[in-house]
Amino acid sequence: KMAAAAGVAAAAGLWSEVNRCGQNGDFARALKSVNKILQINKDDVTALQCKVVCLIQNGNFKEALSVINTHTKVLTSDIIAFEKAYCEYRLNRIESALKTIQSASEQTDKLKELYGQVLYRLERYDDCLAAYRDLIRNSQDEYEEERKTNLSAVVAAQSTWEKVVPEDLGLRESTYELCYNSACALIGQGKLNEAMKKLQKAEELCRQSLSEDSDVTEEDIEAELAIIHGQMAYIMQLQGRTEDALQLYNQIIKLKPTDVGLLAVIANNIITINKDQNVFDSKKKVKLTNAEGVEHKLSKKQLQAIEFNKALLAMYTNQADQCRKLSASLQSQSPEHLLPVLIQAAQLCREKQHAKAVALLQDFADQHPANAAEIKLTMAQLKIAQGSVTKACMILRSIEELQHKPGMVSALVTMYSHEEDIDSAIEVFTQAIQWYQQFQARTNYVCCVFQPKSPVHLSLIREAANFKLKHGRKKEAISDLEELWKQNPKDVHTLAQLISAYSLVDPEKAKVLSKHLPSSDTMSLKVDVDALENSHGATYVRKKAGKLTGDNQQKEQGQGEVKKKKKKKKGKLPKNYDPKVTPDPERWLPMRERSYYRGRKKGKKKDQVGKGTQGSATTGSSELDASRTASSPPTSPRPGSAAAVSATSNVIPPRHQKPAGAPATKKKQQQKKKKGAKGGW
Repeated sequence: KMAAAAGVAAAAGLWSEVNRCGQNGDFARALKSVNKILQINKDDVTALQCKVVCLIQNGNFKEALSVINTHTKVLTSDIIAFEKAYCEYRLNRIESALKTIQSASEQTDKLKELYGQVLYRLERYDDCLAAYRDLIRNSQDEYEEERKTNLSAVVAAQSTWEKVVPEDLGLRESTYELCYNSACALIGQGKLNEAMKKLQKAEELCRQSLSEDSDVTEEDIEAELAIIHGQMAYIMQLQGRTEDALQLYNQIIKLKPTDVGLLAVIANNIITINKDQNVFDSKKKVKLTNAEGVEHKLSKKQLQAIEFNKALLAMYTNQADQCRKLSASLQSQSPEHLLPVLIQAAQLCREKQHAKAVALLQDFADQHPANAAEIKLTMAQLKIAQGSVTKACMILRSIEELQHKPGMVSALVTMYSHEEDIDSAIEVFTQAIQWYQQFQARTNYVCCVFQPKSPVHLSLIREAANFKLKHGRKKEAISDLEELWKQNPKDVHTLAQLISAYSLVDPEKAKVLSKHLPSSDTMSLKVDVDALENSHGATYVRKKAGKLTGDNQQKEQGQGEVKKKKKKKKGKLPKNYDPKVTPDPERWLPMRERSYYRGRKKGKKKDQVGKGTQGSATTGSSELDASRTASSPPTSPRPGSAAAVSATSNVIPPRHQKPAGAPATKKKQQQKKKKGAKGGW
C-alpha cells in the first residue's frame, strides 16, 4: 500500500511537471515526464495522448504515428483520430489521412479544417471549396482570416488548373496573401495587367505588414516577397518580356529561398526561356527541380510540365536514351497525352528516322482517335519535310473534322498546285462545296470568315472558278460562275468575270451577257479627283498652281506654258588652277589609257636607299632620280625639308599636269599610319 501511495504521489508530481512544461511550450521536457508516467502505467490513455502531442509538437511525426499504431486497443479512433490524420498528412500520406478523417465517428472542427487541407492537396477543388464555405459559415474565432485565405487559394487553383471562371466571393483584400491569391486567379483568366497590379499591391501590403515587426530584417522581407516576385516574373514571361523575367528569376535564385517548390518552378521557367540555347545553364537549373520534397509542394500539372521540359532538354543536349526514357515514363503516366509521343517523334527525326516517327504517330492516332487530328497534322508536316507532298495531302484529307475548313481547303489546293496535280485540287474544292451545301441545308445559313455576307460554299465556288480560270479550265470555271450569278443576279463583279470567261470560249455568248451590264451613266461614280490625288499613298500628286499676277499672267494667257530655263552651275576649279596653262587633254581618261603612261616603275624605292649610316646619301642617286629631270614636275617635299618654289617657275597645277612617276602621296599616308615610329629625316 505504501508503494502504491508513493507511485501515485510521484505520478501527481510528474503530471504537474507535464502541465507546467506544456504551458511554457517546452515539449521536450514534457515528453520526458510523460515517459516516466508511462513507466508507472504503460496503458495510461491520457499519458499516451500527451506523448503523441509532444512528439507532434517536436516534429517527430513518424514516432507519433508509431505510438498510435502500437496502442490501437487503448488509443481508439474516436480518441486520437485528429492526431493520427495530422501525422499522416505531414508525412505526405494524403490518401491515408483522408480515410482516417472519413472513418472518424464525430467530425470535429479540427477534423473539418484538416479535411479541407487534405482535399486541396488531392486537387479536389470543388469539394474543398464546399468544405471551407461550411467552415467559414459555422465558425467564429480568431482564425477566420486564415480560412478566407485558404478559400481564395482554392478559387485561384480552380482558375489556374481547371480554367474555371472564379466567382466573386466578396473577400476584402486586406492582407497580402489575399491579394496574391486574387492575382493568381486573374492570371488563370489571362488578365495579366490586372494581375500585375494586384501583385504590386500585395508587395506593398507585405512590406507594410513585416516592417512593423522590429525583429524582421530586410533579408527576411525579401525572402517573404520571393513568391510574389516569382509570379511577377511569370507574368512578364507570358507578356514576352523574357529579358526582364529572366533578370527577376535570377535575383530570386540568388536569395536562396527555403521553399523548394518555388525554386523548382523558377528553374523550370528559366529552362523554357533558354529553350535550345544556353543548355549548360539549363542543365544546372534542372538540378533545382530534382530537390527533395518538390513532388509534395507542386500540383500534378506543374510536375508534369517539369518532366516534359526535362525530356526536351535531354533531346536538345543529344541525350537520346535519357530523352526516350523520360518520354516513355511520361506516356505510361498519361497514355492519352500528346506531348510524350511528340517528343519521341521529334527525337526520332533528329536521328533521321522519319519513317519510324510517322509509324509511332500513326499508332498513337489509331489508339486515341480523340487526339488523331493533332497527330495527323504532325505526320503531314513530317511528310512535307521528307518531300512527300502528295502523301501529306492524303493524311490531311483523312482528318474528317478539318478537311472542309476553308484553311484546310486552301492548304490542300496550294500543295496540289505545287505538285501540278490540278485535278486533285479541283476535287478538293468540289467536295468542300458539296459538304457546305449540305451543311447549309441543315443549318439554313453559315457565314464565311472572309466574306461575312456570303455563305461559305459560295465563297468556295468563287475561289474554285478563279483557280480553274488560272489553270485553263475555262468551261468548268464558266459553270461555277453561272451558278454564282444565278444566286445573285445583281453581282456585277461575277457577271464581268463570266463575260471575260465566255469571251475566250464563246464570244457571241459574251456579247449577249454584256447587255446585262449596267450603263455607263448608272455606273458613274462621284469621285473627288483632287482629294484622291492628295490622299495618303497616291503615287502621283498634282502640284497646286500658284496665283498668276502681272506679266506672268499675260504670258500664261498669250504664250501658254513656257519651260523655265535651268541655270547652269559653274564647275568647281582646283585651288592651284592657272588659266594660262593648257589643261591636259587626256585628263578624263583612265591612267592606263593615256599616251604617256609607261607602267609602274618597280624597285625605285629600293634603289634610292643608301647603305651607309642613317641620313647619308648614295653617290649618284640624284643623277638617277627621274623626279629631278626637267621633263618631270617636282614631287612633294620630304618630311622635315622646305619646298622653295619661285613665283615664276613653270609648275603645272593639279588636274592639268601630267602625272609624276613616283606616287609621293602614298609615302605620306604610309608614314601617317606608323604612329609609333621614332624620329625621321
